[in-house]
Amino acid sequence: MAGRIWRILKKMHPYMILKGLRYLHHFGPKGFYIRLMERTEPEEVPYGPWYENYRPTREELDRQRKEKWTDPVRFSVAVPVFGTDPVYLRQMIDSVKAQTYPYWELCIAHAAAGEDDPLFALLDEEAAADERIRVRHLSENGGISANTNAALEMAKGDFIAFMDHDDLISEAALYLMAAWIRNHPGTQMLYTDEDKISADGKEHFQPNLKPDFNEDLLRSNNYITHFLVVSKELLAQAGPLDPAYDGAQDYDLIFRCCEKAQRIGHVPEILYHWRVHEKSTADNPISKMYAYEAGRRAIEAHLKRIGTEGEVTCLKDPGFYRVRYPVKKNPDGSLPLISVIIPNKDQEKVLEKCISSLDRTKGEIPLEILVVENNSTRPETFEYYRKLSGRKDVRLLRWKDSFNYSAINNYAAAKAGGDYLLFLNNDVEAIGEGWLEEMLGTAMRPDVGAVGARLYFPNDTIQHAGIVIGIGGVAGAMFVGMKRGYTGYLHKAALMQDLSAVTAACMLMDAALFRSLGGFEEKLAVAFNDVDLCLRIGKAGKKVVYDPYAELYHHESLSRGPEDSKQKTRRFQNEIEYMRSEWTGLLRGTDPCYNKNLSISKWNYSLRSGARMNSLPGKA
Repeated sequence: MAGRIWRILKKMHPYMILKGLRYLHHFGPKGFYIRLMERTEPEEVPYGPWYENYRPTREELDRQRKEKWTDPVRFSVAVPVFGTDPVYLRQMIDSVKAQTYPYWELCIAHAAAGEDDPLFALLDEEAAADERIRVRHLSENGGISANTNAALEMAKGDFIAFMDHDDLISEAALYLMAAWIRNHPGTQMLYTDEDKISADGKEHFQPNLKPDFNEDLLRSNNYITHFLVVSKELLAQAGPLDPAYDGAQDYDLIFRCCEKAQRIGHVPEILYHWRVHEKSTADNPISKMYAYEAGRRAIEAHLKRIGTEGEVTCLKDPGFYRVRYPVKKNPDGSLPLISVIIPNKDQEKVLEKCISSLDRTKGEIPLEILVVENNSTRPETFEYYRKLSGRKDVRLLRWKDSFNYSAINNYAAAKAGGDYLLFLNNDVEAIGEGWLEEMLGTAMRPDVGAVGARLYFPNDTIQHAGIVIGIGGVAGAMFVGMKRGYTGYLHKAALMQDLSAVTAACMLMDAALFRSLGGFEEKLAVAFNDVDLCLRIGKAGKKVVYDPYAELYHHESLSRGPEDSKQKTRRFQNEIEYMRSEWTGLLRGTDPCYNKNLSISKWNYSLRSGARMNSLPGKA
């Protein structure tokens, strides 16, 4: 705690105090405290030294410069300039000139230019010194979209790269983008990872290590942002930047490009450096709230274009959004029926709490509850079953064999009459109303295969916030143990996003899809059966969505007990081997919903120790 206080005190100067007061007013005392604690949490792996070790060596950069290219991709870097600090502008230009890849042009649209503008001479000097730098002086400032469009009109390259006037790119940026395009023919849209850089350019911090294209995360936040590269062909189809979305013009353009792109790539390397200074959005997001309203409208427009209903609202954190998808009625006007499947052995009080919470929070959604009895011995359990037998919405099934989670749920699913199946552990307890409508609205989207919830331990720390493949060797839940109310790395614990897997302790999916996939793999009696099913859902072309707005408690593993016998240990090892043989390629690589530069031994998005920039993107 003393170290955290010292880090706060070191930043106590008038500008930071004023900024803190604005945040206090915006978030309120509790929200401000939580964000302050998260922002001042010490890094497990300090980013500054990590980045210095990660960045390419001088030898690697020299090798890139010497490489001979056949039919090279040509980039046009489009930059709007208005009132830029001359030092920042020259550094931006220098970072483009320093590229190890030579096939580029820099197209600068200088707004409101006049002979007395100090940038006028600076830009003309740069253009005269390098024929690849092209400058257009505009008579007036038309706004960021119009100014950028003026830069685009000069572009002659195969791909357009969008860059801000005061930011920097890595020397290897265009080389790695070109290498990706060469290795992945048909790529029309490409983006990279990024970090922030101090005003003096000496400190790198707050890395944004991104997943591969993730549509639900994009609807929650413009995570793509920088460094965006789009083929000239795709840009012609999508259209220019729209001034109606100024402040979030890039967000709107990204959506329009994503909707039309045949192939979207992601170079998981830190190639863009977003400069932080007192006038930048990077330093003070709440200073430009109009931009976040424009972002909300951009999401609405995107949903309308693709024919998806959804209500978009701004979250308290600027630039982050929530989309609520409506529950649609059947043609006869009824609501879809959900079959809730709950395996149970003894633990009647736990089961009663689970079912009572469903009764209390289900709202208008019709349920049939299938309780699958599996070798209970307590008289109290059967007494509770007798009470349940009088309910029309509850069916008691019996599984006489030994515990096999997959087989039990497959057995119940075959007898279920619902349109959707909700797999629910008997030790899960709903917290409040609305979670079921939340999950069902998302599950009813035609592109979605399964929806998972955010689960908490009884002490209000996270038990599950989605699953990442590779964590702990095979797969693991994220943000385990983080306090409720905290949001984690780039707010990911609190954002709807596509993930490779979610836990079947609370998972909703279309019943027909479940059956078409053959249900759970019965060779996975206890572990990884939900992960395997989710991976097969993804392989079938459907999304697995983590929905943090569905919140429940999970009193984990009360029924089964600990994994402490030789038989259970042997079974667990067999299940690990099954996953390693069935999903070899994924386990040897990186989860596409994660990032190669993040740790697979931690579950809080810590940096991976010893990571280095890959000079051959897309290849091992």
